[in-house]
Amino acid sequence: MATITSADAVKPEMPKARSFRIPLGLVSYLQATPLTLILGFFLALPILMIVIVSFWDYDFAQMYPDFLTMNYVETLGSWVTWKTYLNTLKFAAIVWAITLFVGFWVAYFLAFHIRTSAMQMVLFLVCTVPFLTSNIIRMISWIPVLGRNGLINSALVSAGIVPEPIQWLLYSDFAVVLAMVHLYTLFMVTPIFNTLMRIDKSLVEAARDAGATSFQILTNVIIPLAKPGMAIGTIFVVTLVMADFSTVQVMSGGQSASVALMMKNQMSLLQYPAAAANAVVLLVLVLLMVAGILRIVDIRKEL
Repeated sequence: MATITSADAVKPEMPKARSFRIPLGLVSYLQATPLTLILGFFLALPILMIVIVSFWDYDFAQMYPDFLTMNYVETLGSWVTWKTYLNTLKFAAIVWAITLFVGFWVAYFLAFHIRTSAMQMVLFLVCTVPFLTSNIIRMISWIPVLGRNGLINSALVSAGIVPEPIQWLLYSDFAVVLAMVHLYTLFMVTPIFNTLMRIDKSLVEAARDAGATSFQILTNVIIPLAKPGMAIGTIFVVTLVMADFSTVQVMSGGQSASVALMMKNQMSLLQYPAAAANAVVLLVLVLLMVAGILRIVDIRKEL
């Protein structure tokens, strides 16, 4: 039988360790903190700096911290600037329409006419092969094709279709649009293909069993369900076209202009506050366009 000593009797009981629990209301905020810090440092802070610099004064040598609306007055009060914005919107509208048409039919073919998933992935990867090279290289590759002595003009003249080379194939708005369509069509194909692959094929079969024609299935079933992918592709293409300056500069031969090219020229002349003001105006314009798209189509299901 065990005996209890006096030392054991007076030995104090060790306190239990207390567990620290984070309030449930703070868990979601703590989870969002890393992404908030990253976006704040790499996105919000640079945009804030651009907005601040857009109100500064400048001369041919340096910038002066100030609060002036002169840069916005010169930007919004110049007919040349308005014409440049309209020209940029024209490129965006034309490229968007062509890429939407081409991108939808490419995605539709991959999703509904290719039966095996393996072949779908193979053909989709074939579409991405051009992205293994630089945008600049793919853009410049059109010059020997469209030039005065290029492949197209040489073939047309040799066949007797035209008496002399066609001048507007290169260094024109046509060349700018063609190069942009080549560069940005995949940004329309990918989200539309992703949306079409999520469509339940039984819906198509049910519509066909109900007597719907192929055109009715396309317009009443497939296109409405593909709108989120079209909206995402539209956002990609429009923002890329609005911010593109190299394609406009090279493929137009300096005969056309865009807002991004105008900002690039201003920065080359050390007119950073004026370029910042144009950047703010362009950012507001693009955000309004994106907001309009999001008001029409709900893309949350695709995110």
